[in-house]
Amino acid sequence: MRVCISSNGNSVDSAMDPRFGRAPYFIIADTDTMEFEAVENAAAMSGGGAGITSGQLMVDKGVQVVITGNIGPNAMSVVKAANIEIYHGVAASVKENIEKFKKGLLEKIGATVPPHSGMGGLRRGQR
Repeated sequence: MRVCISSNGNSVDSAMDPRFGRAPYFIIADTDTMEFEAVENAAAMSGGGAGITSGQLMVDKGVQVVITGNIGPNAMSVVKAANIEIYHGVAASVKENIEKFKKGLLEKIGATVPPHSGMGGLRRGQR
């Protein structure tokens, strides 16, 4: 199964990033082989539409499950339309989140934040 975890870094040892649309990286892993691809999130610093762009990337990459902390309604609508399941990850490494998912220890979630929530960290003038 192809799963994607929002990540602070480019390896399975990196911490899960609690943001979906504005995570710096996505780690896309095969749960059977643990082979993975690190994808830099080009939408992370965009002025708007990060959730939609990130959601479409999941569709394009053939992801079946997303593991993250928070996901907004715009991203949720894109991934749900593609029948991608979303699970709430824990404050741990990407690898640990994959292991917890495989053991059935992560909770399935819906949209957890309102639109544009990930933009709070941007400085004035960057939007």
